[in-house]
Amino acid sequence: MTTSFSGTVEPAGAQSNDSAVAGNDGVLVLDAAQRCLSADAVFAHLFDIDLSMLTGHMLSETSLPRPLAVALGEAADAALAGNGTRRAHVNIDESGAARAFTVLALPCAESVTLIVSPCASGASADADVIARVAHLRAEAALFMRDHVLSIVSHDLRGPLNAIHSWGYVLERKVDANDPAAQRALTGIRSGVEQQVKLIEQSVDTMRAETKAIALKLAPVAMRPLLGYAASLAQAGIANARGVTFNIDSPLAEEQIEGDGERLLQALWLMLAFAAEASPRDGEVQITSNVEGSMWRTDVRFTASAQALNDASSPHVFEAFARRRALELCEAGRIAWGLALCKRVSEAHGGAFEHSDITDGAQVTLSMRAPVAGM
Repeated sequence: MTTSFSGTVEPAGAQSNDSAVAGNDGVLVLDAAQRCLSADAVFAHLFDIDLSMLTGHMLSETSLPRPLAVALGEAADAALAGNGTRRAHVNIDESGAARAFTVLALPCAESVTLIVSPCASGASADADVIARVAHLRAEAALFMRDHVLSIVSHDLRGPLNAIHSWGYVLERKVDANDPAAQRALTGIRSGVEQQVKLIEQSVDTMRAETKAIALKLAPVAMRPLLGYAASLAQAGIANARGVTFNIDSPLAEEQIEGDGERLLQALWLMLAFAAEASPRDGEVQITSNVEGSMWRTDVRFTASAQALNDASSPHVFEAFARRRALELCEAGRIAWGLALCKRVSEAHGGAFEHSDITDGAQVTLSMRAPVAGM
């Protein structure tokens, strides 16, 4: 077994082997004691193990290949101890058949999310690209979780406030000497208080990690950043689906005062989503320029419900996010899977929006950010 760790995954300088990053990645979540909290179907399929044999079990007690279990455990411990991303590469030789995997460990509170990606044995450059794409996927999933929790918190408070108010109205109407009615009112008030407490202690607390984005501002060249995001999206999903990116931009050496890593994440997410939502052999049109004091990037594509729902094709988004993207959003809201784009653009003082994502529609994803520092 070979295992290596690195604290931060840097941009890969080499071109990737498309097949090395085109497949689906498995996701496993461990707590601090290395107990399996959850695993997705892809992870179970990769290692031919029943999900029920993972969830709730200690990592060492599962039937996962020993080298893999050790690598997962070491990556999880290192991520929690260092409070940062850790990457591992593990080779497994089972019955003469060698397989290699890249592991990306991302700590979150008292748990660790592990993204396991199949790769070609010994392909270090490809492994770097795989890990980079996996990191981008994990960041997008983290912000989608935050976005969903934000909506849940907001949408639950409305009816709870109404129940609370009507409880006081009923209190003035019912007989104060009726013990059954008084018990009912007490139950209503108690239930509302418990629900509000649950929202404050669980939902809002889980959102704390991504509620505010700490930006590391520095001059960043816009055109190379867009090109790098496109190359990662091309390698990670577009090539496997036959989708091509056409970039139309007059930008050359212009710079923006921003957080290059966060902007890269947002651009990659827009492009990866467009590639995944486009029909096979489709084209994604990308325009990027400076309008006044704002850097604007538009990503245009034709949405395909079949492409989003096709389980046999490679994906970078979870099925839940893909299904939700096709549902019409209320005014001012966006597709859940694109939450990171909105948060990053707004953190920079800009904005993100998109047109309705429906089957056959021409969709535009648009991100704006001020060129000058805030």
